[in-house]
Amino acid sequence: MGKNIRLQRLANDYAISRLAPTDALPDWADGPGFVSICRNVDELSILCEQQRVPEGVTADREWTALRFLGPFAFGETGIVLSVIQPLSEAGLGVFVVSTYDGDHLLLKTTDMPRGTALLTRAGHSVLPV
Repeated sequence: MGKNIRLQRLANDYAISRLAPTDALPDWADGPGFVSICRNVDELSILCEQQRVPEGVTADREWTALRFLGPFAFGETGIVLSVIQPLSEAGLGVFVVSTYDGDHLLLKTTDMPRGTALLTRAGHSVLPV
């Protein structure tokens, strides 16, 4: 692929929650760590540190977040593909969130040892918390 990306593991486990599309933003959604909030006609999705998500909320838990360390030009191509391709080809599910300044990759926490090995083999670096 030619792109060697450094990824920084973030502290704590993350959860991806699904609320109704008309729900108000809950107080627990914002706080420390990486947060992503997205609303469309079907749902309100909230990605945040898992310990903030109350029991009873529909959520997929036990994700580990990795932050792409740049800088990268806004229109630079192939950055995300170079990271997700070896994971996808090995059958690992990924969740990717892009922001204005960068990208974040989430892997199931149980997949992190294998994912780290695959990323390293592909020429990327996974830095500890």
